[in-house]
Amino acid sequence: MPQLYRRAEFAVGATILAVITGLVFVAAVMRFFGQPLIWSVDMAQLLFIWLCFIGATRALRERAHLGVDLLIRFLPFAARRWVETVIALATLVFLGILAWQGYGLTMMNLERQFGDSGLSYAWVTIAVPVGCVLLSVAIVRNLVQSWRSADELIFARNPVRETAPSEL
Repeated sequence: MPQLYRRAEFAVGATILAVITGLVFVAAVMRFFGQPLIWSVDMAQLLFIWLCFIGATRALRERAHLGVDLLIRFLPFAARRWVETVIALATLVFLGILAWQGYGLTMMNLERQFGDSGLSYAWVTIAVPVGCVLLSVAIVRNLVQSWRSADELIFARNPVRETAPSEL
């Protein structure tokens, strides 16, 4: 994965998280002073759905999602690769259906207004098909990587660790 993409993905995710935090903080302070920012909660929710998909894509690409491997770890490497392939294909079918339905939902919500923000609700619903495409790309990339590799280490879980700035 090109470093530029990884850094951009991290920067976008971190920026969205910072904006969400700022919006929620400012909304709480303004509410305390009797001047609530009604649109801020809507914007925080809108950004949160995008952050979820960005984070899920990064975690999936780095194989950092939680998994149950109690039975799989006893299989030989070739069998584990086939199990991963079957699960990946089933997941791709599910994500394809979800992306298609999400696109239809987005088209239905073009005219709908998102809360008090004045934005189209389509900005919320389009996160689903876009996120599904991003997740699908990560799955295909992982699948290709596992089939190109003869190394069992690709199936090893990434230990929770701090990422050095040079690795972003």
